Amino acid sequence: MGKHRVTFIPGDGIGYEISDATKRVLEATGVEFEWETVQAGADVIAEYGTPLPQAVLDSIRKNKIAIKGPITTPIGTGFRSVNVALRKELNLYVCLRPCKTYPGVPSRYNNIDLVIVRENTEDLYAGIEYQKGAPETKELIDFVRRTNKQHLGGDCGISLKPISVSATEKIVRYAFEYALKNGRRKVTAVHKANILKFSDGLFLETARAVAKSYPQIEFEDKIVDNTCMQLVQNPGQFDVLVLPNLYGDIISDLCAGLIGGLGVAPGANIGYNCALFEPTHGSAPKYKGQNKANPMAQILSGVLMLRHIGETDAADRLEKALALVIKEGKSVTYDLKADRNDPTAAGTSQVADAIIGKL
Repeated sequence: MGKHRVTFIPGDGIGYEISDATKRVLEATGVEFEWETVQAGADVIAEYGTPLPQAVLDSIRKNKIAIKGPITTPIGTGFRSVNVALRKELNLYVCLRPCKTYPGVPSRYNNIDLVIVRENTEDLYAGIEYQKGAPETKELIDFVRRTNKQHLGGDCGISLKPISVSATEKIVRYAFEYALKNGRRKVTAVHKANILKFSDGLFLETARAVAKSYPQIEFEDKIVDNTCMQLVQNPGQFDVLVLPNLYGDIISDLCAGLIGGLGVAPGANIGYNCALFEPTHGSAPKYKGQNKANPMAQILSGVLMLRHIGETDAADRLEKALALVIKEGKSVTYDLKADRNDPTAAGTSQVADAIIGKL
C-alpha cells in the first residue's frame, strides 16, 4: 500500500522506551513507514514554554495519523492535560478502547472481548469550570438561585456538564458503524438519565433515535452504576459500550482491570480528519530509563493503527505474535508474571525482540 507517513510522539517518562519498542515491532511487520518525530510533554516545557508545541499539532494535521507514548501532565503549570488538548484541538471525538483477554495475562476473567466507545469532546471533561470565590462564580450561583431555586453556598467550585444532540449522534453512530464493520452483535448506551434528565437524558434519547437506523444490531441502555456491577458479575453480556466522556474514562479503566490491567489496554482517538493512537496508561516517570515497563498496550495501539490505515494482514499477524509471547509467559515484563518479583521478567526491549521473533 506504499509508505505510510506517521507522526511519532515518543512521550516522556517510560514513553521513550515503549515507543521505541513499538516502532521496532511495527517496522518488523513489513509495513513501510515514514516517521516524523515530534516532541511533547514535560521534557519540552523549558525549550517551548508549553508541553504541547504547535509543531506537534501541525504534524498530526498534515500526516493525519499519529502514534504517541504516554505524556506527563505537569502539575502547577496551568496546563490541564496534553491528551485532552490534543483531542480538543484536533476534534478527535471518538476515544476507542478495546478490552480483550489474552491467555497468559494474570486476570480473574477469561474470554473478555469488549469495546469502549467514549465521547471525547464534551461532558465534564469540556473543562468549563468556575473557581470558588471568583466574581463569575458568584454570578452563576445567583443565576442558579433565580432560575432553579437551588441555593448553592458561596464556597462552591462549579463544573458544567454539557451534552449535545450533535456530539451524541456522532458518537453513537460511530459505535453502531464499528459494530457493523467488526461483526459485533450489540451496542449498550450507558448513562445516568434517571437523575441527570437534561444531560444524560438527552444522551439516552438521542442514542435511542440513532439505534432505530441499525435494526440489525441489538441495542440496550443501562444506568452507569448498574453497568459497573454487571461488568464485574457478568462481563460476557456486553459487547460494544458507548458512553459520555466521564463514564467512558472510568469504565474503560474498570474494563482494563477485567483483562489484567492497563499494561494490555490500547487506545485510539479518532476524528474526521486525524487519528491518534496511544496506550491507556500514564507515563510512570519513576520507571523511566529502567527498561522495565510493559510496551504491550502501546504495541496493541499500533495494531489498532495498522487496522485504521488498512494494513489488516499486518495487524492480525502482530496481534497473533503478541498473543503467543504472552501465552508462553517467558519474555514478558514483571507485571505479566504470576509473581511480580520474578527475576526472569523480561525488559521492555526484550519483549519487543520476542514479538518480532514470532512475526
